[in-house]
Amino acid sequence: LVLAHGAGAGQGHPWMRARAGDLAQRGIRVVTFDFPYITAGRRMPDRTAILLDTWRHVVDHASTRWSDAPLAIGGKSMGGRMATMLLAEADAPAAATGCVALGYPLHPPGKPEQLRVAHLGSIRVPLLVIQGGRDPFGGPDEIRTAFGAAGVAAVEVVDVPEGGHGFEVRARDARQVDVHARVADTVSRWLDTLSPL
Repeated sequence: LVLAHGAGAGQGHPWMRARAGDLAQRGIRVVTFDFPYITAGRRMPDRTAILLDTWRHVVDHASTRWSDAPLAIGGKSMGGRMATMLLAEADAPAAATGCVALGYPLHPPGKPEQLRVAHLGSIRVPLLVIQGGRDPFGGPDEIRTAFGAAGVAAVEVVDVPEGGHGFEVRARDARQVDVHARVADTVSRWLDTLSPL
């Protein structure tokens, strides 16, 4: 599983490292990377074309380096959205057999009319979206409705009740460690359903 980071922090962020570690403990080989703007020390994300080109290079490398295993791609927020955009292209990498979006940024906070779904109907691999119930970028029901209307062929949407954009929960609602374990278990189970190459 190749995981890309969100807009605000790179692969070294504690959240990314922890989620990759959770998955590695479940026997999943996880590859992370930084987009060029992070490497250059900039705060503003690169243009979409650069983000997608970076994704393409990483997928090419991973599919060559680990050609013996099925490959899925995805990421946190922006990283997951860019993965879906790559898979929607006419020449999407054939090596990628699925996509995992951890907190899909369906719309900007407070602007539910600005949906980021136009590309989704062109994706031809299964998608897993794990979405917090309190996510200001769109809740699970919004995701189901918008993805369905966009014509997504195969998507599983998993709720994180009371979770925020990074699946953070209030202490009165759940134990954070249990929430993160459930997310990792869900991803692991879903990856096992993907057909081998």
